[in-house]
Amino acid sequence: MSLLFLIILPFIGGLLCLISNNINNFLPRIISLFTMILLLWTSLYLYKNGKGQISLKHLYWIEQYQIKWINKLGISIHLAIDGLSIIMILLTILLGILSIICSWKEINKNVGKFHFYLMWIITSVIGLFLSIDLFLFFVFWELMLLPMYFLISFWGFNQFNNNRIKSATIFFIYSQISGLLMLISIISLVLIYYYKTGILTFDYVNLLHSNICGILGFIIMIVFFIAFAIKLPIVPFHGWLPNTHIYSPTAGSIDISGILIKTAAYGMLRFLIPLFPIQSLIFSNIALTVSIFTIYYGAFQAFTKNDIKEVIAYSNISHMGFILIAIYSKSILALQGLLIFMISNAFTASGLFIISGQLYERLKTRDIRYMGGLFEKLCALSSFTLVFIIASLAIPGTGNFIGEFLILFGSFHKIPCVIILASFSLVLTAIYYIILLHRIFYNYIKIVPLFYNLSKREFYILLILIILIILFGFYPNIIFNISFIPIKEIIYRYNIL
Repeated sequence: MSLLFLIILPFIGGLLCLISNNINNFLPRIISLFTMILLLWTSLYLYKNGKGQISLKHLYWIEQYQIKWINKLGISIHLAIDGLSIIMILLTILLGILSIICSWKEINKNVGKFHFYLMWIITSVIGLFLSIDLFLFFVFWELMLLPMYFLISFWGFNQFNNNRIKSATIFFIYSQISGLLMLISIISLVLIYYYKTGILTFDYVNLLHSNICGILGFIIMIVFFIAFAIKLPIVPFHGWLPNTHIYSPTAGSIDISGILIKTAAYGMLRFLIPLFPIQSLIFSNIALTVSIFTIYYGAFQAFTKNDIKEVIAYSNISHMGFILIAIYSKSILALQGLLIFMISNAFTASGLFIISGQLYERLKTRDIRYMGGLFEKLCALSSFTLVFIIASLAIPGTGNFIGEFLILFGSFHKIPCVIILASFSLVLTAIYYIILLHRIFYNYIKIVPLFYNLSKREFYILLILIILIILFGFYPNIIFNISFIPIKEIIYRYNIL
């Protein structure tokens, strides 16, 4: 029942935020924060029990819950949690707490509705990470869409009123295309399984034995891949991401970079590779080529942008290429590095987006061309920026380094040419981030900003993120110990072990 609790609790918390909307602006914030703390406590309890995983047809669950839903169609509410999903749920909860604290002063209108939509996103994402029935997974995949659309439309930056609605609409269209492709591939998979066995089911455990071969299986896998690639996103399906970041509130950018994007990587690991192992092996060379193109495209685009958020967005797109390399590396070491990389990247990107919001509060612009000479005036903020940029460059001692190193090292003996090409991109990353740092904090002052120090809230948010990044840099076993069994299962589906 604790799995149902993880889904129901944020939904109830969101409803209470909505009900309290007309009382005062403080109550919804407290309700949402208290809800997330309860969620964190429950998730940590499940994490603690992670070593006691139970076996179910070669799958290992910490806990599971199943009840019939639409019996005639073989659809059930089947929830299960293992080391992979508990890691993603904990990341979601931590970033959810961060989003609430970041929006404490930034969001001043319709505070209850804002936190209702935020809790809606958390509910959908946690439900997605727990879903083992593919139809249920699709339902939660679609449920993420509307609240994110409303966050961008209603609480985006005011001076870009028309553009933020346009950006939200583009995000909506891309997400709908992704959902449609996913639904087509899921239904195709279910019908093929029904044709072979006479059993109509959407259950992941059963569908693992579909054994689809030939061109039909390859086509279904490609459609599934594109559905996830749009949300990840990788080039050329990335068109929605930069503008969505530009016009989103800070909490929205945190949710997109740290939570929504990671659902696509999770979907590839959980469903795409295990359901289509043969097709994935055949497709891996194409996927790796796309990953290299994504890495360099994102890096070169980051050089040309003047909006801080846009630079960070394209940097994230570049990093998605490394995620794709790890997924198709067929290496346990690389996949475990991938988990560390995704977590640390989420914290690092969130920190940079928070800093961009703090700079905007003081300068009323995010255009780098109008910045310069801020180091002496905003010493604490510039120091935090330097630390997050160092983390983005994967300097030893950070989780980013552990993740990136394991991806490259673990994959090298299988795909050396790809890893060599990917490694050269790290130089480009260093260059555009150093240029960004220099243009903002050094040189001469071009505008007169509101120079005031970081508040305690702003300071501790950034400090906690840095502590977490360093924690995973020195103690990666926090992730390795609980993720080994599900990662080994993915490799087993590749027929490598």
